[in-house]
Amino acid sequence: MNLEQAKAHAMQNVHNRPQTQGRLAGKLAIVTGAAQGFGLGIAREMIAQGASVVIADMNLPLAEKTAQELGPRAIALAVNVADAQSVENLICETVNQFGGLDIFVSNAGVLKAGGLDDMTPEAFEFVTKVNYSGYFLCAKYASEIMKAQHEADPTLFFDIIQINSKSGLEGSKRNFAYAGGKFGGIGLTQSFAMELAPYNIKVNAICPGNYYDGPLWSDPQRGLFVQYLQAGKVPGAKTVEDVKAYYLSKSLIARGCLPKDVAIALFYLVEQCYETGQALPVTGGQVMLS
Repeated sequence: MNLEQAKAHAMQNVHNRPQTQGRLAGKLAIVTGAAQGFGLGIAREMIAQGASVVIADMNLPLAEKTAQELGPRAIALAVNVADAQSVENLICETVNQFGGLDIFVSNAGVLKAGGLDDMTPEAFEFVTKVNYSGYFLCAKYASEIMKAQHEADPTLFFDIIQINSKSGLEGSKRNFAYAGGKFGGIGLTQSFAMELAPYNIKVNAICPGNYYDGPLWSDPQRGLFVQYLQAGKVPGAKTVEDVKAYYLSKSLIARGCLPKDVAIALFYLVEQCYETGQALPVTGGQVMLS
């Protein structure tokens, strides 16, 4: 199935949705980077609220294992969000299997910490290609299906939601590759929202605080606690526990952000038809809008 065929198929099936219950009842969704960590947690909460979800990830065997664990309304598909053909294939195969697409959650991301002295151009380009260009590719191809569905029924609403970061709202010392891409992601969100509003496609970002329990932070070799310790990001820190204590102290609600916290924000954005182009913080008070 190519993109034109997928658009036609989605138009034909625009009212053919699973009969489920919950805040996302009947919704067809993709979550990128959902085989583990934050993406998995978000996908699990979405399924619990009635959605059918594509577990989209570069690690297909892990995505397949995850989908099997999540039940019959989860399927696994491979994707490299930095590759246009891979993203287009993901969208087409989703429509082939689900019949349409209502929600696209752009969650996949990477992080390499470091200052100007030690950040290589190759590492900077890698982070930017996944976090910034990848979001563009996902929005580009997902919106094609959503626009076709709008043509079939102009009363329906659709959602593109980027899982951004608190680092998209304020700078991050010795972490500029990540923060820069996330700042750019909010610019894309606002611009996409302006372009896609006539098609009832809402585009919003959620800016979570730190998810300390997932592999992004806690992986013993490549996690951010280790990276930040090695990069000297936390003054005086001598151990990973010192780094963790420093970050826990920064939130008014003294714990890390959890996938369920972000999922609740996502449910609100989907339900609220009068909100687009926003960057919604979920940071426990660590970062506040001004």
